[in-house]
Amino acid sequence: MAADRLHIITDSGERVEAVAPVIISASRATDIPAFYAEWFFRRLDRGYCVWVNPFNRKPTYVSFERCKVVVFWTKNPAPMQPYLHRLDERGIHYYFQMTLNDYGEEGFEPCVPPLAERVETFRRLSGMLGPGRVVWRFDPLIVTPRLTPRQLLGRIWRLGNMIEGCTERLVFSFVDVAGYRKVQANLAAESGAFTKETAISAEPGAAQQLELAAGLARLRDAWAERGWRLELATCAESIDLSSYGIMHSRCIDGELMERLFGDDFELVFYLRTGRLPERDMYGNYPVLPAERRDMKDKGQRKVCGCMVSKDIGMYDTCGHFCAYCYANASRERVQKNMAGHRPECESLVGFAARDN
Repeated sequence: MAADRLHIITDSGERVEAVAPVIISASRATDIPAFYAEWFFRRLDRGYCVWVNPFNRKPTYVSFERCKVVVFWTKNPAPMQPYLHRLDERGIHYYFQMTLNDYGEEGFEPCVPPLAERVETFRRLSGMLGPGRVVWRFDPLIVTPRLTPRQLLGRIWRLGNMIEGCTERLVFSFVDVAGYRKVQANLAAESGAFTKETAISAEPGAAQQLELAAGLARLRDAWAERGWRLELATCAESIDLSSYGIMHSRCIDGELMERLFGDDFELVFYLRTGRLPERDMYGNYPVLPAERRDMKDKGQRKVCGCMVSKDIGMYDTCGHFCAYCYANASRERVQKNMAGHRPECESLVGFAARDN
């Protein structure tokens, strides 16, 4: 059997083959901390979950047996915070990518908690885990006829002042509208800023992108003068902003993991080699390689810098209903799937509901 696979016994008593990833992504496709925290930890206790391929509907069993790191994406980690000690008790490392935007006036994020509540949640999570384990995402950057780059920078400045010292990295991207017809429709439906015909203007143009990059660099430098060292990074963007000191981010970031969890030899060995170490007959680990193997996730977009991981989320299951989101096809489908969710099930949505 391949090194990344093993056999498990399912809830129904069936013996099946499962993938056994070292790094689990939870999730690019939905907000597991906000809506499915109980489900996640029930599945952790059972030792596996089921992920369903969105294209061919084929289920994949995912074992937690070899998991060393979980990377969470969320706009609201509050429902998951009471459970996190259970990951600590299992020796599983984790960090959060927390999106903290300010689009209340535009209505782009109709179902997220109020901004003050999200700020307090961000600060509390950072207090629990440390600023290195809570990445701030102001993502995506959107402009409207009334929300100019300058005004958008003003909002980022105000938010940054509220969470100063609570994170070490700010990640952003420019909204992608042209490639997603449903995003164009949602932007028109969820806010009064656009019609379907004008929704593409939400994407900052080339000059606006540079204006935003230069402005973010000025904010970073101003915070640095006050003692807050904040890295700036883009997510899945091809544009080169290195002249502003802005790097390309990796959400599933091996270098960050090694910096945060460097005391875990097995993890560091995996991050550098792509395999977990095996002890020799005397109980000794192999020598740690100095060089890191290229472990880019080839299943992601070309401009994505993430290393290999297994995502366990599913599309059409996020109840934030953000207008710019490409992961939900329709509000009706999401509502139906969320109504069909049961925390005790193997997958986020029961098989019957999934096949609609």
